[in-house]
Amino acid sequence: MIDEAHRILATTTLPEGRSERAYELLTAAVHLADDLLSVSPAAALGKKGGKATAKRGPDYYSKISAMRKEHKGGRPPKKSKPN
Repeated sequence: MIDEAHRILATTTLPEGRSERAYELLTAAVHLADDLLSVSPAAALGKKGGKATAKRGPDYYSKISAMRKEHKGGRPPKKSKPN
């Protein structure tokens, strides 16, 4: 739809230079859409994966695993920070 509107505005002239501005905006939209189609969403999200896991460290996961083995429930409660 963006590409079709882009082609229509390329051949249309409207008063007060409206078609030129709309053509510029649609050109930017076409380039943006092409860029979004070229990038895989999984690849973009994969760059972030593992950072939160690395911050928590292995002790956190062993603690949760021990709770599961003893049927104590889910995640441990957050420790409140003193003021």
